[in-house]
Amino acid sequence: MPENTQKIIESLSPNERKIIPYLGEGDIENIDEKTELGKTAILRALEFLSNKELVKIQQKSRKEIELGINGLIYIKKGLPERRLINLIAEKSSISMKEAKKLSELNDNEFKAAIGVLKKKALINLINSNIILQGKKDEITKKSLEELFLESLPKNLKDLQVEEKYAFDNLNSRKNLIDVQDKKIIEFNLTDLGKEVIKADLSKTENMIESLSSSMIKSGSWKGKKFRTYDIKSPVPKISGGKKHFVNQATDYAKKIWLEMGFKEMTGNSIQSGFWNFDALFTPQDHPVREMQDTFFIKDKQAKLPDKRIIEGVKKAHEGKIKGSKGWQEDWKEQDAKKVVLRTHTTCLSAQTLKKIAENKEFPAKYFALGKCFRNETVDWSHGFEFNQTEGIVVDENANFRQLLGYLREFFRKMGYEKIRIRPGYFPYTEPSLEIDAFHPIKKKWVELGGAGMFRPEVTIPFFGKHIPVLAWGPGFDRIIMEFFKINDLREMYKNDINKLRETKVWDK
Repeated sequence: MPENTQKIIESLSPNERKIIPYLGEGDIENIDEKTELGKTAILRALEFLSNKELVKIQQKSRKEIELGINGLIYIKKGLPERRLINLIAEKSSISMKEAKKLSELNDNEFKAAIGVLKKKALINLINSNIILQGKKDEITKKSLEELFLESLPKNLKDLQVEEKYAFDNLNSRKNLIDVQDKKIIEFNLTDLGKEVIKADLSKTENMIESLSSSMIKSGSWKGKKFRTYDIKSPVPKISGGKKHFVNQATDYAKKIWLEMGFKEMTGNSIQSGFWNFDALFTPQDHPVREMQDTFFIKDKQAKLPDKRIIEGVKKAHEGKIKGSKGWQEDWKEQDAKKVVLRTHTTCLSAQTLKKIAENKEFPAKYFALGKCFRNETVDWSHGFEFNQTEGIVVDENANFRQLLGYLREFFRKMGYEKIRIRPGYFPYTEPSLEIDAFHPIKKKWVELGGAGMFRPEVTIPFFGKHIPVLAWGPGFDRIIMEFFKINDLREMYKNDINKLRETKVWDK
């Protein structure tokens, strides 16, 4: 035997040695039956043999017809039309109502069965009665559709004329059959492979595969031969477990705020209109409070806070706070009791202001990072759910320049050296600003979120006087798009396992 062939034989793994005797049959199913290794292990062994040039592997694709969910059920129970015609054949004539009850078919199955049987002229409908028309041999004989289901799986390309007719009929019905793209692996022995398959492999069975500590202690490895390993052969890629990339970035952002001296504030995703809108001086006739912008929880009413806060918010809306005109309308407590999925995490800031006032915690710095929900038209930059990072600084000496400093520092640590800050408008902040970042793919500035200083109409109901409060709430998902090279927000939550494996780890 040539020296090269002997070296190859000595490098064969246990699984390669197991399948070699059956390679000449060229059938993975047969190899699996003989070795009981499983298809995955066999394919891996074939790949290794291909690297050693013992086999040539070819991959082909074909469309294979398989049973769908309903097809699997009907194989056991019978097609709806079979169950119905058997019932009708017993009685010759039966009312539609009785037939539906006795056949135990649901509405869709019953309608489909009636349609099929009428098309085949096996029944007729007269005055809401089903009349048998077909002959006995026509009824008892299996239909083309039944025969086709029993013959699956089949290659779509190989269908005969009658099978194609049955396929078209079944494919138009829900979940009876399923067409799958199948990858077919074929292999052929090379000349070298034919030489190896004839060799006596029994001498390699006692070769040492690995060296254990017990073997070293006992010395049992001495005088034995080690299997040769090919360290250049490609091996299957192993994807280790890791957090979802959004959670990685979320943890990092929380760390930034904590390092900057902020405490975390949390709260429920379901909020009252009072905390989501009214406490933030959003007028009760504002478009954002309509169903086209906000998700409302049907037939639910929220419990409002103590009367002092409610009265303060009411005065702010009606223009009864010194220096404010309010919204020039009567404030309705009923609207404030509506229950919504929070449209921003700023509702948590409002609730935290109440706690700060009660505990007389001055100065105070809080942040939040969590899900928000809006009834948006979904596109590359909008989603009906998204993450937002929120922050407030409550301090009688706080000023607008400090607000800009907090924002620039946070975005710098998130990887943005340059951001655009421009004037903005929000009902509850004045002055207000918008934060933008340039999107290199879309070639446009993308809004990341807003910020500002809470108006007196927001702070006075809680503190009894105006205290400066810096506030911000950028959209967090948009912030991390650039790092993960995501050009469409919808890609963030598709949960494509291959993309999740390939997505780089947040390493800021």
